Amino acid sequence: MSKVYLVDLSHCNGCYNCQIVCKDEHCGADWRPYAAPQPETGQFWMHIDEKVRGQVPWVRVSYIPIFCAHCADAPCAAACDAGAFERRSDGLLLLNPSLCTGCAACVSACPQGSIFFNDELKIAQKCTGCAHLLDNGWEMPRCADACAHDAIQYKEREEFGALLAEAEVLEPVSGFGPKVYYLHLPKRFVAGTAVDFAADEVVIGASVTLTGASGFVANQSTDEFGDFKFDQIPPDDYQVLIAAEGYVPLETRADLREIDLSLGDLALTR
Repeated sequence: MSKVYLVDLSHCNGCYNCQIVCKDEHCGADWRPYAAPQPETGQFWMHIDEKVRGQVPWVRVSYIPIFCAHCADAPCAAACDAGAFERRSDGLLLLNPSLCTGCAACVSACPQGSIFFNDELKIAQKCTGCAHLLDNGWEMPRCADACAHDAIQYKEREEFGALLAEAEVLEPVSGFGPKVYYLHLPKRFVAGTAVDFAADEVVIGASVTLTGASGFVANQSTDEFGDFKFDQIPPDDYQVLIAAEGYVPLETRADLREIDLSLGDLALTR
């Protein structure tokens, strides 16, 4: 039996319920030997990475729930000389607060910052997968149970079937066998509007070709508003070519290696 998480970001609307119920479950609650109380401030065993992307008029916000990946080859456990980490038969990796010596080696060893140090108790702490609930009749952790859109699911690996083949893991833990998978992780987008300023109108049906330095190529036509948008494309340095009958072809650069871009109004001339 091996359970995993699957987080479908196309269903996440940033309600923060998962983050809130994690605090509700663990702040002021002593679940030893699973976990000591989580401090009210300074720790988010589940947190939402919220990022504003693009520029006006093309702006969007992405939300990524990030929590301990319960890695199969966990660097945190490898760094612990006290043997405080325990692997359960369901795959969850627990940090026993009674065995933790407070050396904090695991805190710095976690590549995505999902282990925290409790200054008051002098111990390290992290997500438990709500193992105390699973051992008492619950079918899923609080974060998954509270998600109104089923963006967070927790099941047997086999139950997800082909979905896991489509899923990705977060880059910091990619080499450690993480048990948290993601669908629709945000990549890059570039958008713009083809405009004929002399005629004071947009250019509908213009051909737009996106060519990346690494060889990625995509094509589309401007819509009834003169708009185009290439979404979920790999980070790269791109050339954008806009061509329409009766107009001089327009070529511009879109460097998407670090950010998403709104190219704004792009003037086509006859």
